[in-house]
Amino acid sequence: MNKLILLLAVALGFATSASAQKLVIKGSDTLGAKLVPQLAEEYRAKNPGVSFEIAAEGSTTGLAAITDGTAQIGMSSRRAKSTEVSAAQAKGVTMKAHIVAFDGMAVVVNTANPVSQLTKRQVEQIFTGAVSDWSAVGGTPGKISIYTRNTSSGTYSDWKELAMNRKDYASSSQKMAGNEQIVAEVAKNPNGIGYVGLAYLHAEGIKVVPIDGHSPTEEEVRSKKYPYARPTFYYTNGEPTGEAGKFIAFTLSKEGQAIARKVGFVPLE
Repeated sequence: MNKLILLLAVALGFATSASAQKLVIKGSDTLGAKLVPQLAEEYRAKNPGVSFEIAAEGSTTGLAAITDGTAQIGMSSRRAKSTEVSAAQAKGVTMKAHIVAFDGMAVVVNTANPVSQLTKRQVEQIFTGAVSDWSAVGGTPGKISIYTRNTSSGTYSDWKELAMNRKDYASSSQKMAGNEQIVAEVAKNPNGIGYVGLAYLHAEGIKVVPIDGHSPTEEEVRSKKYPYARPTFYYTNGEPTGEAGKFIAFTLSKEGQAIARKVGFVPLE
């Protein structure tokens, strides 16, 4: 009898293991630090047989993971580059984009900074290093400390595209691993400036600076009146199937988009 029970237990354990689904999601810190973990938590509550592996190390890593087949979903805060699409095609992978939600890259400074607004031109000058002292843009004299994302970040690329006219970052800029690190540095440095996604605007010690009179509100981001508004993406190898397809559908559902809004993103509708 004991032997029979043991055999049944082993069989049940094998069946449970075989039916378990693991969804690997890699890429963007903007999506992967807060939004996707919360979506995964809600999804797992409805589908207890599903587990998640989420690695938020930058959009470039997410797109690479789709190309090399090490993730079912690649998170990206930017569109895939033509070179990335070509590299994927060379390996028989078809990059398919799914817009997740809209985001706005907000300019943040320390709460002690008297600067209350900036122009797009001033933002470009600051981040390219053409302007290096706060007194040049109406602030208290002091050397500007620039905090940016690292080069694997989609936000790093989007900022260069949208805010800097594709010019190079100032050589003095300091590269941070994620939004939270930028917030932390700006919050403790009265001369600091950086850019972060909408989900990080309410951290202590920072304030958002309007650009040409526009702020990263839901209405301004959706209408693209805010100059640094952008979509965010999931990427898959072709049309998603199985658990990946179900999770993407959940993300785009009314419930998933409500979670996106709660985190700080602008939902698709």
